[in-house]
Amino acid sequence: MKQFRRIFLIVIDSLGIGELPDSASFGDVGVNTLQHVSESRTFFAIPNLFQLGLSNLAALQQYPPNPKAVGRYTRLQERSNGKDTMTGHWEMMGLWTTKPFITFTDHGFPPELIAELERRTGRKIIGNKSASGTEILEELGEREIQNGELIVYTSADSVLQICGNEETMGLETLYHYCEIARELTMKEEWRVGRVIARPYTGRKKGEFVRTANRHDYALKPSGKTVLDALKEASYDVISVGKIYDIFDGEGLTESHKSQSSVHGMEQTIEIAKRDFRGLCFVNLVDFDALWGHRRNPVGYGDELERFDRKLGELIPLLREDDLLLITADHGNDPTYKGTDHTREQVPFLAWSPSMKQGGRLEEQDTFGTIGATIAQNFRVDMPEGTIGQSLLEKL
Repeated sequence: MKQFRRIFLIVIDSLGIGELPDSASFGDVGVNTLQHVSESRTFFAIPNLFQLGLSNLAALQQYPPNPKAVGRYTRLQERSNGKDTMTGHWEMMGLWTTKPFITFTDHGFPPELIAELERRTGRKIIGNKSASGTEILEELGEREIQNGELIVYTSADSVLQICGNEETMGLETLYHYCEIARELTMKEEWRVGRVIARPYTGRKKGEFVRTANRHDYALKPSGKTVLDALKEASYDVISVGKIYDIFDGEGLTESHKSQSSVHGMEQTIEIAKRDFRGLCFVNLVDFDALWGHRRNPVGYGDELERFDRKLGELIPLLREDDLLLITADHGNDPTYKGTDHTREQVPFLAWSPSMKQGGRLEEQDTFGTIGATIAQNFRVDMPEGTIGQSLLEKL
């Protein structure tokens, strides 16, 4: 069996390709992120994804199925109980999450948590509701600055987010408040997946801009993952984007923070020019954060076009013993009601310059297929209790 020296795993954050059998129980009926993005456009230039076989996994208005696809492709179903970023990524690396993270979307955070956060930070909490990050700044940013208060809000995800003005509050103060919130939300009844620092600049409505100094304070993975197995076997485990935050740094040997999805691809391209042995694990979050949650299918499509152009720069750099994997962690149909993620199947695209032919693979009932494939390639054992069956022999 061929062994790849380098594997590049790129997660197009939220690129779902249709309902799961249980999607209705999550409130998601008729969802299909990729197909509906395609239907929102007249022109859609994603030739590299087309060549890899993406149009064989979802009906694209601009592209027919590709019988000559050079990649191997299939659909993956999420086995875990959830549709959030951490659950999806953790499952990719073998963890099966049966108890979903707590969300506070409907009523905000409980008074007891807010009171303790006010006591520990010395600031009055304002907001405490589910909101768009840009909208809540327009609503409360001036008040936070003028009164020395603290904007706390959530979303449809299991997150507690805190806004802080870089010029008046300072980054280190904001990060300190988030560390306090992370400590408090380790309590079981307040347990959220991530506490997120949301720094911004500007002094009045219409001028507020969120900066790239966001920082996530995530829970550590619930067990050992394939990343840990690779690191313990002395392989390189390089992260790009918010992978470090999702895994709280566990199992990584090198990390790169991205300012955007395009920047993340530029970082990946530079890493591909280097020699290493192991995994480069990339998350491209703008699809989800900028377009999916904001229900903007046109912007989502534009982002896919930008990604495809960068993919066209990455592919020629890949060597005979490299493997490229492209997938997603959940859906976020920008044409669906609300602002929540959508529970969907995700694509699995695989390509290497050494691949003799493309074609469809058997559909898989877990994202853990990805981690299992990577583990088998590098001849490391899957950690105890992890899930997934390798597709390496089919590649």
